Amino acid sequence: MRENARQGRSTVRTSLLLLLCVLAACSATSPSAQTPSSSATPTDQGVAGALPTLVLRPAGYRLSAPIQRAVAVSSGGTVYIAGGLDAAGTTVGGVFAMNPATGSLSYLGSLPRAAHDAAGSMIGGRLFVFGGGSSAGTDLVQAFDPANGNGVVAGHLPRVLSDLSAATIGGTTYLVGGYDGARPRPEIYATSDGTRFRLVATLPVGLRYPAVAAVDGTLVVAGGNDAAGPTDGIYLVDPVAGTVERAARLPAPVAHAAAFTIAGITYVAGGRNASDASVARMSAVDTASGSVSTLPPLPRPTADAAVAPASGGVLLIGGWGGHTLDQVLRGGPASSGTPAARPSPTPQATADSSAQTKRPFAGLLLIADRGNNRLLVMNAHKHIVWRYPSPSLPPPPDRFYFPDDAFWVHGGHAILVNEEENNLIAEIAYPSGRTLWTYGHAGIAGSSPGYLHQPDDAYPMPGGGVVVADAKNCRILFLNAAGSFDHQIGTNGVCTHGFPATVGYPNGDTPLPNGHLLISELNGAWVDEVASDGRVIWARRPPGVVEPSDPQRLADGTYLVANYARPGAVIRFDRGGKVLWSYHVAAGHGMLDHPSLAAPLPNGLVAVNDDFRHRVVLIDPATNRIVWQYGTGTSGSGAGQLSFPDGLDLLLPGNAIPLHVDFASQVVKAGQP
Repeated sequence: MRENARQGRSTVRTSLLLLLCVLAACSATSPSAQTPSSSATPTDQGVAGALPTLVLRPAGYRLSAPIQRAVAVSSGGTVYIAGGLDAAGTTVGGVFAMNPATGSLSYLGSLPRAAHDAAGSMIGGRLFVFGGGSSAGTDLVQAFDPANGNGVVAGHLPRVLSDLSAATIGGTTYLVGGYDGARPRPEIYATSDGTRFRLVATLPVGLRYPAVAAVDGTLVVAGGNDAAGPTDGIYLVDPVAGTVERAARLPAPVAHAAAFTIAGITYVAGGRNASDASVARMSAVDTASGSVSTLPPLPRPTADAAVAPASGGVLLIGGWGGHTLDQVLRGGPASSGTPAARPSPTPQATADSSAQTKRPFAGLLLIADRGNNRLLVMNAHKHIVWRYPSPSLPPPPDRFYFPDDAFWVHGGHAILVNEEENNLIAEIAYPSGRTLWTYGHAGIAGSSPGYLHQPDDAYPMPGGGVVVADAKNCRILFLNAAGSFDHQIGTNGVCTHGFPATVGYPNGDTPLPNGHLLISELNGAWVDEVASDGRVIWARRPPGVVEPSDPQRLADGTYLVANYARPGAVIRFDRGGKVLWSYHVAAGHGMLDHPSLAAPLPNGLVAVNDDFRHRVVLIDPATNRIVWQYGTGTSGSGAGQLSFPDGLDLLLPGNAIPLHVDFASQVVKAGQP
């Protein structure tokens, strides 16, 4: 809203969890092997700059039989392993479920066609195996359902492909490179359903066995074989814009390596050198700075290992080291048990610094660019990877106007947006842009069922349904799982602080995991925790806050709220109302002008919508300095510009939503939220 705080961030914070996207590489011809590479993507990243210490060691168990060039995908705490080459060099088609904690294996069934050197991804609860082959490559797409053990040929690739790799970003799987039986391929294809493919980018050279990972919405393509042999190039691919940039070089040419991302750093492990010998080399690629570092080697030379996420890290499964291996290596940051940094008490604010953190956040940042009537999705490098509306997307059924807040939902497969001055809530599928559901009447205000009047902060509720601060109706409105009116707190048009009967012009309603809400009321400058029936748990007027906006709860049980004023402030306080930390700069570049939301990121930084300075900033509470900014400070719609940005949300790699409650299912359905 124009003068109400925007976009609340909810209460759920993670400390340090790793979420990894699986990549697979494939060679359907030679006994050398291709490695499924993985985008190991953690929920948390370091506050600023230092490379995390990576530990790769034996997992404490071994496979029951050696395997190389297999596909491995993680889902629901289970690692699924499919296909590959056994110790005799025979192509196999078995599908197994592995407990990553104990290494125990269960046989689930077989692929319709045995395959090695394929790429893999989990889509809609099924394991998809792309290409690969046996004595020759194939264009088959095979889908295996772990729930019933059934496998089918689901479709065909655009061409015969083996030796390809795959990475998943935001629900879209990208297939990189490969071999068509005659030459290495440069194409990168995208699919969201496993059966339909579109060309999104083209590498400058065809590559077999590239190591591929995803970081902050960007594909990292490292090494691989071109027509002459192993290469050392590192390419950054923006799959939305279709751009490819050669960013750095590996210490030595390599192919058949594994790749995974941890804490914003991409690691390239093992592989084969120009002599076709397996190597133990480990490299760290910091895409933010363009630096490449050599790390301590693997425990033994390893190529063609399958890569999968596991609790607390990444697994390298099997591989080739002069013979087919039965080893399983477990990797993760040495500090993986260390809690994430939290905003800490700081006695006073200081002037802003232009210094920027190298890894401000992992994953994708969603911004509700209200004044431009658009949504933007960007990575930490400030590359726009998606925008809405767009000529390439389906048009909205009604005018898209005044998007005040926007939240990732369904594990990043959709966006829930409230169009405040349009009196409408909409859910939009990501990345297709299809409108799934709406509530309200565009441009028409009302209080009857089906109508809204200045809806603010539409959030998923624990257990299903949607809650919204229906500001000018002075009520908190609850919609059921079908998207229809359920109940409300407050009396229509009575705008005074008096729960549960009345609500004083609410502009924030952040759900907590226990079903309670954190509500900010403009009338009276109250911040309240209330139950879903309006029962007050506590209520405070935070000191120095004249217009509270979008309160959030931190992991330690304290609270964060933005003061929507000029100069504005961010306040951290406890339930008793005691101020524990504040950011308040009176003038200069560091001054906030009507900040509408302050959200605690998993890495300890605080993301702030600085509405009237037309920017989104990240503040380091340890130094009280701005360490990252998007927006020039001037309203505009050009490159790097925003106009009254009022909402933001974060989607971590691996489809984790750390800042608020999400719907229970990642499956989107038309006609309901």
